[in-house]
Amino acid sequence: MSSKAVLDINDKPSAGQLITFSFQHMFAMFGSTILVPKLVGLSPAIALLTSGIATIIFLFVTQFKVPAYLGSSFAFISPIILVAGLSEAGVSVNPGNAMIGAMLVGLVYAIVALIIWKTGYKWLMNILPPIVVAPVIIVIGLGLSSTAVNMAMNVNGEYSGKHFSAAMVTLIAAIIFNVYFKNILSAMPILLGIIVGYIYSIFIGIIDFTAVKEAEFFQLPDFLIPGVHYDFNITGAIFLGMVPIVIVTISEHIGHQLVLGKVVNRNYIKSPGLHRSLLGDGLGTFASAIIGGPPKTTYGENIGVLAITRVYSVYVILGAAVVAIIVSFSGQLMAIIETIPTAVLGGISILLFGIIASSGLRMLVENNVDFGNNRNMVISSVILVIGIGGAALRFTESFAIEGMALAAIIGVILNLVLPGREVVQQDIYETEE
Repeated sequence: MSSKAVLDINDKPSAGQLITFSFQHMFAMFGSTILVPKLVGLSPAIALLTSGIATIIFLFVTQFKVPAYLGSSFAFISPIILVAGLSEAGVSVNPGNAMIGAMLVGLVYAIVALIIWKTGYKWLMNILPPIVVAPVIIVIGLGLSSTAVNMAMNVNGEYSGKHFSAAMVTLIAAIIFNVYFKNILSAMPILLGIIVGYIYSIFIGIIDFTAVKEAEFFQLPDFLIPGVHYDFNITGAIFLGMVPIVIVTISEHIGHQLVLGKVVNRNYIKSPGLHRSLLGDGLGTFASAIIGGPPKTTYGENIGVLAITRVYSVYVILGAAVVAIIVSFSGQLMAIIETIPTAVLGGISILLFGIIASSGLRMLVENNVDFGNNRNMVISSVILVIGIGGAALRFTESFAIEGMALAAIIGVILNLVLPGREVVQQDIYETEE
C-alpha cells in the first residue's frame, strides 16, 4: 500500500504548489523528451510542445484519473532513423516518413484499445503476469542506468571529474531535500536538486550562456504538417519499420500503468481501464505526429517523481503540460533550459531510474512471487540478463529488437510455454481503493 499522499489524485494544489510541482515534472521529463529528437534529427522544441499536447489529450481520455506525463519514446529511435534516415549533419532526411509511421502507430494503439474494450483485459493479464512484468520494469530502470551514469560523468565520451562533481552535488542535494527536510521542501527534491546542481555548475564554470544571449524571446517550433511540408504516402517500408514496435511499447505502457497504480494506490487496469489509457497514449502519439513530434509514451521519470514526492494531483500534471507548451514557444527559455548541464540531468536520472527499478522489486514482493519455484527463477533470470545485457535479434543492419524489447518478448514466450503456468481467474493487480 502507498504512503499517505501529500496531494491525492483530485486534490487541487495552491498556486504556489501548482507552479513549483509542475516545473518539477517539466524538468524531470525535459532531458529525455528533447534527447530523442536530437538523436533522430527532429526539433526539440516541437517535441516539448507535443509532449504537452499529448499529455492533455491523455488526461481527458482517462477522465483525469491517471497522473501520467507523456514524453518522447526511446523505443522508436532506431525505427525513426530507419524510415527517415539521417544526413551527415545529423538532420532527418525524410522526417515525413517518421511522422506517417507514428500516425500508424497511434491508430494501432486505438485498435488494440477497442479490442480490449470489447473483450476485456484478463487475457492480457494472463500473458503478462507479475513474474513477467516486474522483471521488465526492473530492466526499464536498470537498462537506463548506464545512460544516467554516462550523462553524469562523461563529456563527449570522455570522463570529466568536474562534470561528475556537478552530478553528485545534484544527486546528494535531491536526497537531502527528500530525506532530511519536511513539508514543501521534501516534496520538491527533483526541482531543488536541479537548482542546486545548476548553481554549482555556474560556480565551477561548465555552463555557456552564449546561446541564451543570442536567442529570441518568442520563437515558433519547427512544425511538420502533412501536405505542406511533406507528401502523405504510406509505404510497406514505413509500416514494417515502425508499427511492429507497438508490441514493445504496449508492454511498456502496461508496465508503467501497473507501477503508477502501485505508487498512487489505484487499479488503473480496471478504472478508468487499460483501453482508455492505451487510447490516450495512441491519440497523443497521433496528434504529436500530425504537427511533427515523435511518438509518445508515459514517462517513467515522472512516475519516479510521483513516488518520491507523493504529490499525485492530476492538476500538477496538467500544469506541467501547459508549462511545456509555453516553454516550447520561448526561444530564450528553451535556451536557458538547454544550458542545464547533461551532468546535472544525469545526477537526477540516477535517482529516478533507480526508483523505477525498485518499483519492479516491490511488485515481486507484494505479489508474493515464489522464487523457490524454478519456473519463476528461469523467467526472471532470462528477462534480467537479456534486458540489461543488451542482447539483440537483428533482422537487418539497421533494424533490430534488442534490450528491453527482446527481454519482454522472450519473457512472454517463456511464460506461455513453460509448464506450471497459473491462469488468472481474478484480478491479481487488485489494489485497495
